[in-house]
Amino acid sequence: MAITDAAVADELGHTTEGSIDYRGNAAVRFSSGGWKSASLIIGVEMAERFAYYGISSNLIMYLTGPLGESTATAAANVNAWIGTVSFLPLLGGFIADSFFGRFRTILISSCLYILGLGLVTFSAMISSHHCEDQSQRVSCASQLQVILFFCSLYLVAISQGGYKPCIKVFGADQFDGNDQEEAKAKSSFFNWLMFGNCISILITRLVSTYIQENLSWSLGFGIPSVSMLLALFIFLLGTKSYRFSTTREGKKNPFARISRVFVEALKNRRQPDLDIANPNVTFLLLTHQSSKQFRFLDKAAISCKLAEIEEAKAVLRLVPIWMTCLVYTTVCAQSPTLFTKQGATMDRSIPSGLLVPAATLQCFINISIVISIPIYDRLLVPIARSFTQNPSGITMLQRIGTGIFLSIIAMVVAALVETKRLQTARDNFTIPMSVWWLVPQYFICGISDVFTMVGLQEFFYDQIPSELRSVGMALNLSIYGAGNFISSFMISVIDKVTSKSGQTSWFHNDLNQGHLDYFYWLLACLSSIGLASYLWFAKSYVYNRPNTT
Repeated sequence: MAITDAAVADELGHTTEGSIDYRGNAAVRFSSGGWKSASLIIGVEMAERFAYYGISSNLIMYLTGPLGESTATAAANVNAWIGTVSFLPLLGGFIADSFFGRFRTILISSCLYILGLGLVTFSAMISSHHCEDQSQRVSCASQLQVILFFCSLYLVAISQGGYKPCIKVFGADQFDGNDQEEAKAKSSFFNWLMFGNCISILITRLVSTYIQENLSWSLGFGIPSVSMLLALFIFLLGTKSYRFSTTREGKKNPFARISRVFVEALKNRRQPDLDIANPNVTFLLLTHQSSKQFRFLDKAAISCKLAEIEEAKAVLRLVPIWMTCLVYTTVCAQSPTLFTKQGATMDRSIPSGLLVPAATLQCFINISIVISIPIYDRLLVPIARSFTQNPSGITMLQRIGTGIFLSIIAMVVAALVETKRLQTARDNFTIPMSVWWLVPQYFICGISDVFTMVGLQEFFYDQIPSELRSVGMALNLSIYGAGNFISSFMISVIDKVTSKSGQTSWFHNDLNQGHLDYFYWLLACLSSIGLASYLWFAKSYVYNRPNTT
């Protein structure tokens, strides 16, 4: 009966192309996918983000506290871990798109994720040795605790490798891009996914960080573990309503196809040029402008299908955008590390007598996003649409560029505030500067994320061949990984260079003796150069689909 219903729906045009339901039948538009399934995925992401940020937001305080690391070492370790978290999705996306599929990869990764979080919690329960001299910053934790903690932390990173590139793509797959209404809904999906995530992150930064610093680190890590269990439960709850992509069926491994294009183009590099973009030539390609880019790949047309060459070109066009966004993600790496340590040196008391954890200030990034997304989606987009006639108001690349510009403003503000903080610390040792001075830089970072972070998600989903969308999302995440590695490298090098010959390191353990303001000015300058490079490449970028926003 189910097959008959699917056949009838297909006749009426109610099935979705390239998707099946959990029974293996053609997915029926009105009984599967859409906002019903996508809403569950948003719920899953909210629970997972609660878990992840419950660990990562206050990680630098745990490393410099119970584990006794120096500020520079802890910041470098946090950046290195976040970088690993963001780079492993390249491997996870490859495995998902080539072998397991997104659904199975999410299930396997979720189980590893829960195991990793559980071990992190257990490691925090191991009692540390008493530290006699905190000023020396020698680790007071037992070797077992340190080893178990970092092994557990990197198990979480491995699980993120499979989870992160698949969950967002799986959610977007619940909409049919060939249907006009569902295509619009898909664009809004990324906005509201970000909105839901930010509410969840806001809650965990308020709850988990307070519990960790004022009650118990093990309890503060344990609550995120329970949240990840909830994420897996919600995900399984929607199994019968999901649409499952079938784009890989009957085709070669997408990596093998694209790699073969580059290999064949290299082998045929001495062959005469093939003008395959010209309709009068035997090797006929699609006649849109993208065929005129990267003409050296056209030499592969002797032995590769023309559609495969276009796939390779689509992937190659992403590289300049990926590279020019690196400075933006390096700026993003400062909020959970140096911004937090900066706040720890300031007056964090509130009238009720409570001491606000420094990591809690990251909530202002999420508050900013929660406020900005509805304004952007419901006000700015319709206004911009009336001028540009673009369904999304502005193009994805325009959106990304706007966010990069705002990140430069955030760094300038951070540098000015740090300069004032240092001056206050030197002029008045008894009354530290209020932590609320940091709010503007957090707030601007949040608005920047609304433009660039969401824009990058949509860009790397839309501009990659459909069979490689998990990898596309992984490429997006890897920008943040590279940014964190760059930040880690810069901090380590600058710390060594500036601490030589008796000089004071920019990242001195006593930040009142350091110069974070110099580092922020350096990032602002590098970001300006990055923005100029981005605008140059974005101006010449040709969208993979003629009707792409």
